[in-house]
Amino acid sequence: MVSEEIKPKKQRDEECIINCLPGELIERIFFKLPVSTLLRCTGVCEQWHKIIRGPQFVTSHLQHAPHYALLFFPQESVSGEPHPADAILIDEAWSLSTYAVPVIGPDDFLCGSCNGLLCLYTKSSTLKIANLATGEFLHLEKPVKNLRGDHFLFYNFGFHPLTKEYKITHFLGDSIEGRPRPHNNNRFSVVQVYTLGDEKWRDIKTPEALSLNCVKNSGAVTIDGTLYWLIEDVVASWQHAVMTFDLCGESFAQIQLPATKPDDFAAGGSRRYWIREMDGKVCVATAQTCPSLPRWLVGKLQIWELENKTEQRWIQKYNIQYSPDYIPGPNLVHGDKIILQRCDGNLYSYELLGENFNTELCKMAKLLDFSPHKPDNMQSYICVKSLVRLDVYKKTAIVRRPKQREGWELKKWEAWEHELSENERMWSDTHRDEHKETARAQRYRMMINNLLPHILDDTIRQEISMNINQISPNFPDQQPRPIRRLNWVAQKQDLQNLNARMKKYNTIMKATDEVTSSIISMMGGAIEDQKRASSSNAGISSHNLSEADDDVKTLIPESLP
Repeated sequence: MVSEEIKPKKQRDEECIINCLPGELIERIFFKLPVSTLLRCTGVCEQWHKIIRGPQFVTSHLQHAPHYALLFFPQESVSGEPHPADAILIDEAWSLSTYAVPVIGPDDFLCGSCNGLLCLYTKSSTLKIANLATGEFLHLEKPVKNLRGDHFLFYNFGFHPLTKEYKITHFLGDSIEGRPRPHNNNRFSVVQVYTLGDEKWRDIKTPEALSLNCVKNSGAVTIDGTLYWLIEDVVASWQHAVMTFDLCGESFAQIQLPATKPDDFAAGGSRRYWIREMDGKVCVATAQTCPSLPRWLVGKLQIWELENKTEQRWIQKYNIQYSPDYIPGPNLVHGDKIILQRCDGNLYSYELLGENFNTELCKMAKLLDFSPHKPDNMQSYICVKSLVRLDVYKKTAIVRRPKQREGWELKKWEAWEHELSENERMWSDTHRDEHKETARAQRYRMMINNLLPHILDDTIRQEISMNINQISPNFPDQQPRPIRRLNWVAQKQDLQNLNARMKKYNTIMKATDEVTSSIISMMGGAIEDQKRASSSNAGISSHNLSEADDDVKTLIPESLP
């Protein structure tokens, strides 16, 4: 019989117990695993690699993948100091992620999220498509180079479930007469479309010139292969309508908003509108702004859902009353809770309770402090972690390498990187000092225990014995430092933990040194008393007392007076 040690690896893999299970059962087990674990499993054996990387499994796994709320904060300058782009993931249990998303560079802007892929706008000549979970990415050439006034909000990213195609859309600003290239001028008449894997971008004319300001102020969403955004409609009750662009037929259509006009308060300011995806449906949110503080909302936040696209039928899903210190959009409903920004610089979740569409905000929970990022600068998406592959698109002609340095290589992020490295150095120094002081305390305890027999006064010896146990610095456990970069929320918490740990170190060392000094003083005094009494036969030789006195002196730490 051939031993397990000398069997070929392929034979051992084939005889693996799990591989004896039916293929469907193996896949059902794999469906329960996160992407990070599945990627490691691809290296176990050829069969596992074939299953996990197969198109059918990738599609099925995508359908089973848990949903996350993705909160994206673009890079910005605060008081002249640059702060990089960052993202926070919130899982179905409402736990916040701690690690930075590797594929998001410090200067990137997020244009869309679809099937675990992110579309990121860079300041170079490229767009970046990246898999949130696997880290795979590719750069695509922008439709127009050096386009003045271009904005990341003019790009969108979606997937059509019938054609299985990923498409990027770009609202191209109209040309101004006399300008050599297109120049954004608040209107657009062309939607540029790129299908992932094609050789070039294509221009699709809109039915009429449309407002870019509507797109910038209200956003755009792609759901089930259709792109939705708001347009101006002065004769409508809302003075807005919804324009759609079908990613398959690349055709436009218009949807009227509800006939019911939103209630305005006499003292209220202008009304704001946002188009959002909630629970996989197209929704329009609207609220009034405060006249004197246009970044604050007043009254009620009304959210309407497009119940039937063909019949253009809307239902009011939420009518939320809140205090007048909320910041306009974006509003993200994740599960049964809504995420809202408040003017105190914090992000909160509220449970939505109520009958019909009248809704109350209940059970407020603080999610995070979004400072130093500015209010009303957050983007929100629902996303998943998937195994969708990008390598099949890497040979298309439009795929480009950025011609300039990007990401953390840029000089402006050197100070930021230096600060992070300084924090790591302080953590390392703190751990080193804790280890050194623990070792020093152990030596002191051993030396004091060796000297105790020389102390003849029972009271003093017992008191010293009781105090010896206090010469044992009780430092927190030294947890391993994360290898991956923390996101900015976790970085702030990490710095707070570092400051608290350094403060605790100083407190512990002060107490330990005080106890050590007290013990040394008691032992020194006791031995001096015994030396004075040694001439009258105190029970210990003068020579031994002198040696004990010398040992006590060696105990005195350099840091003690």
